[in-house]
Amino acid sequence: MSSTANGKNGTWRNWGGNVSARPARQVAPASVEELAAAVRRAREDGLRVKPVGTGHSFTAIAATDGVLIRPQLLTGIRDIDRESMTVTVEAGTPLKRLNAALAREGLSLTNMGDIMEQTVSGAVSTGTHGTGRESGSIAAQIRGLELVTADGSVLGCSEKENPEVFAAARTGLGALGVITAITFAVEPLFLLTAREEPMPFDRVIAEFDQLWAENEHFEFYWFPHTGNTNTKRNNRSAGPEQPVGRLAGWIEDEFLSNGVFQVAQWAGRAAPAAVPAIARVSSRALSARTYTDIPYRVFTSPRRVRFVEMEYAVPRAALTDALRELRTMIERSGLRVSFPVEVRTAPADDITLSTASGRDSAYIAVHMFRGTPYQAYFTAAERILAAHEGRPHWGKVHTRDADYFARVYPRFAEFTALRDRLDPDRLFQNDYLRRVLGA
Repeated sequence: MSSTANGKNGTWRNWGGNVSARPARQVAPASVEELAAAVRRAREDGLRVKPVGTGHSFTAIAATDGVLIRPQLLTGIRDIDRESMTVTVEAGTPLKRLNAALAREGLSLTNMGDIMEQTVSGAVSTGTHGTGRESGSIAAQIRGLELVTADGSVLGCSEKENPEVFAAARTGLGALGVITAITFAVEPLFLLTAREEPMPFDRVIAEFDQLWAENEHFEFYWFPHTGNTNTKRNNRSAGPEQPVGRLAGWIEDEFLSNGVFQVAQWAGRAAPAAVPAIARVSSRALSARTYTDIPYRVFTSPRRVRFVEMEYAVPRAALTDALRELRTMIERSGLRVSFPVEVRTAPADDITLSTASGRDSAYIAVHMFRGTPYQAYFTAAERILAAHEGRPHWGKVHTRDADYFARVYPRFAEFTALRDRLDPDRLFQNDYLRRVLGA
């Protein structure tokens, strides 16, 4: 699932297939020293620098024509501190490897997103999140960061050390330096009981505040052209462990969620007029189920059907209005939307450019099957979400620029001032950062 990075002509492509770049050179440093040397050399050669993980961003945030730094040799756990309950991990470690390694040690992150292919540094740099009433994004669980800055020096930061860098670099967009290691807060491994069940759209909207308040982790998927949703409630459990059976898991997670869904997407792409009928069948394919397992087996799921995505964080209080407007727009537009709309939440955090910075947030994510024209749908959705002062996910498709972000992020100027200090010559600049942070 990693990005095909070594095309014959040196072309790099992202996972969604909608972004490509031709870097002047690609480097895979095996140590922090080698990475710092690569940054210094790029600077001497007048080339810009961009680290790239597994290419799971749908924006061009990792694209460069300069030096592409691949962190696949910077992986593994550096240190587990059971007294402070933290784990320090190398930047290129995939989340799925971190989750499995922590579980073997009897430990876990508190919360995570639903895809675990990304590297830890890529996930935090773009603000990857799951859903939670009290627990926030992966970046909100960071206790310390190490990064190589534009002059090739290694900078450590935490709440006590370089706190202004810590406030910004936890979701740093790759604009402040190259992350080499991250220290996460962890806790003893626990169990979650997941309750998944279909629920009418109107009922979820009417009862949303209650569903949010009663569950540690609540999310739902709405299938456009239908009145149907699939809801998922994850709550801590005293056990016993009751994982999804192997056959049932394969039928639900592989055959239906990936296999049949893939075929439905192909059919919808070939015959758009059939999409509403397909959506009615898709939305009823998954039946209710309850299971209890360790966190990463509940929070994460395989995503083999490739798509392109836009996601906005709106103030939580604005969620139901925004969703009703989205439904009305789809009904009136003649658009054919074959992918469900995903809805999650996060509490306010104190990270400068986190999508939940300073406000309780709800996330609305719209998707289109890879290879299907998505501009008309995303443009119409974006108009609605931006009207609610929505903040787009940094790694997902959007058209907003620095002027817009200066309005919706109260601490935007704090971030750009720090960037001026750490990277005055814009070594880590690319076209995407020029647009979202300003020149």
